[in-house]
Amino acid sequence: MKLVIGGYAQGKLQMVLRSIKNPNPVVFDGQLPGGEKRQETEKHQDVIINHFHLWVKERLLQNGNPEKEMLSYLAENKNCIIISDEIGNGIIPMDAFEREYRERTGRILVQLAEQADEVVRVICGIGQKIK
Repeated sequence: MKLVIGGYAQGKLQMVLRSIKNPNPVVFDGQLPGGEKRQETEKHQDVIINHFHLWVKERLLQNGNPEKEMLSYLAENKNCIIISDEIGNGIIPMDAFEREYRERTGRILVQLAEQADEVVRVICGIGQKIK
């Protein structure tokens, strides 16, 4: 698994698409592959989960357990690329849900970075390998 992080609009997806050899990767935007979509991913070598942080937010809004769900997904799908915005910088939100969302997303990204074969931080469309 590869984890790609960086600020908003820094060219993370474009950098990933340039770096992979497969001309037809499957890109999931703000969601994990599941159901019929999971069968689609088996045909492809490169599965990209873009806007991972939005998936975490949606699962929290639905009272899901994104930590457990992500670990379960990775147990079966080790060959994927996860792209997430860094959302923990800047002003601390006044809204309690927004604070919880930022903190839990950060903790999940720490877990993913520990498990990842490679971690890349993207700034201005340039990836810098940090693990």
